[in-house]
Amino acid sequence: MALVLLVAVTVHGSAQQAGPQQTSPEQTRLTVMVYRGGQNLPLFVAQEQGFFQKHGLSVDLINAPNSDELPKGLTDGRWQIIHSTSDNAVKIVDVDGLDVALIIGGDNAHNHVIAQKDIKSFADLKGKTIVLDGADTGYAYVIYAILEKYGLKRGDYNLNLVGATPKRLEALLNDPNNKAGMINPPFSIQAVRAGLVDLGTTVSFIGPYQGPAGYTRRSWAREHSDTLVNYLQAYIEAVRWTLDKANRAKATEILARRLSLTSDVAEDVYAIVTDETEGFARDGKFDLEGFKNVLALRAAYEGKPPRDPQAYLDLSYYDRALRALNEGAAR
Repeated sequence: MALVLLVAVTVHGSAQQAGPQQTSPEQTRLTVMVYRGGQNLPLFVAQEQGFFQKHGLSVDLINAPNSDELPKGLTDGRWQIIHSTSDNAVKIVDVDGLDVALIIGGDNAHNHVIAQKDIKSFADLKGKTIVLDGADTGYAYVIYAILEKYGLKRGDYNLNLVGATPKRLEALLNDPNNKAGMINPPFSIQAVRAGLVDLGTTVSFIGPYQGPAGYTRRSWAREHSDTLVNYLQAYIEAVRWTLDKANRAKATEILARRLSLTSDVAEDVYAIVTDETEGFARDGKFDLEGFKNVLALRAAYEGKPPRDPQAYLDLSYYDRALRALNEGAAR
């Protein structure tokens, strides 16, 4: 049975109501929440290159304003799937008490620590203000760990909680008293071009990290297992298409148009997300070692031992999707 849902379009990074899309009767409608950024290229590709349609789906994307909004829409059915840092899923399970499971990987987030020009090292951030989405999110724990590595403990700096990445970049550009923040492409590229300083990639300081990943409620997955497998097949095919350098020109055009980027910035984003070692995970494979690091960081700053990673995972739908794709290709 088709899911009758709200359609959303993105206007300057926010979700607004729009009229219904043209959808054939046999297509299942889904709404997916994401954070604005280059990590969504496979989703854009799946929409525009027909992978969702091929698997009987019509998928709308909504940009998240902040991490607090994520569980609310899962609870009331405004969206069925979220792609955001895997730590958000952990928080939704542990704090919000929802039956969420991670179902597919993505990438390491490609986050950079971006700072004002007067900041020459992490030590210079003592007594200064860091911009964050929230104080108890995975990316917050990442920057806490990096600063602690360089001798700064909680309380040695101030926090300004401004929201998602575009808002963090805006805060850095508009107020020089905001001294640093963690930012991913394309915003990290735009930040450097605007004169801010790149202090380095977060994974270079903390090691492997499962950043953006897909997750949904376990109950929804059980009730819509075929739909979920179809969604994952479309996503995997879109990742394969994206990583094929023969599609570079089209992929960068999609990035430029969907994220309102100049062509040269879109080219830089594409190079980052398709890098052989740091780019999208092949076939959307979940990075278990990176996820263990996510859990270790959260446990360290919450003062409790990390849980078994399997408590947050259900990759059975991914395994079904990948197996079906590979068997189809072998025939």
